[in-house]
Amino acid sequence: MLKISRDDRQRVSFNLNGKKVHGWATTRMLLSDFIRYEIGETGTHVGCEHGVCGACTIRISGRAVRSCLSLAIQVDGMDIETIEGLTEKDGALTALQLAFRKHHALQCGFCTSGLLMSLSDLFNRKGKPSKDEITDVVGGHICRCTGYAGIIAAALEVASQR
Repeated sequence: MLKISRDDRQRVSFNLNGKKVHGWATTRMLLSDFIRYEIGETGTHVGCEHGVCGACTIRISGRAVRSCLSLAIQVDGMDIETIEGLTEKDGALTALQLAFRKHHALQCGFCTSGLLMSLSDLFNRKGKPSKDEITDVVGGHICRCTGYAGIIAAALEVASQR
């Protein structure tokens, strides 16, 4: 087994969900792995490791990004948001999370965190996105359980309330 010494790693620090965090990463360590294994936040799931499935979607400086396509050292000093930070400041679920629950937009839950991060990014950018815009965002994620109808219905309900 290859042993990596601390000399082969770099210190990486950033704001994660409003809190300063830091850890050590090799130059090729994926951000998804850093968040899960170095920081210990496991809500960001890793599916394909090729950026196709969307399960690892987080927000970097407010924009939805596939964390399996980013290196940990690239985000040093930046603001990162994961599913753990999506709730309201008082800990209550957001309107989008409540709509997911209402419309049964999750089953196994593996893709849910990535979908919520991508859709919340869309709502932050567009305010009241159209069905086509919602469908386009959802189409960038792979879900093997729901058939997407509940996910789109949940997002449309939130859009109609804006």
